[in-house]
Amino acid sequence: MFIEVELYDGDPSIVSPEGLDRLLEHNLASRFRRTAGWAVVGTDSVRSTVQRLDDYEGCERRHVDKQNRIIYSRS
Repeated sequence: MFIEVELYDGDPSIVSPEGLDRLLEHNLASRFRRTAGWAVVGTDSVRSTVQRLDDYEGCERRHVDKQNRIIYSRS
């Protein structure tokens, strides 16, 4: 599957889903085509592949040993 993309300089491109991820990570795509039409970066909801650990505000559920290695996860 390939996705139509318009780059910020106006050039059209066709990329793989992984290529779209890279373009979004580096802020190079201005919009891309979805089934329902064009998704505009910065206006429409777009996916993010980068998960920042410092953004998590929940309680710590991992159990670690004295060397800070994760032993198991608590549910």
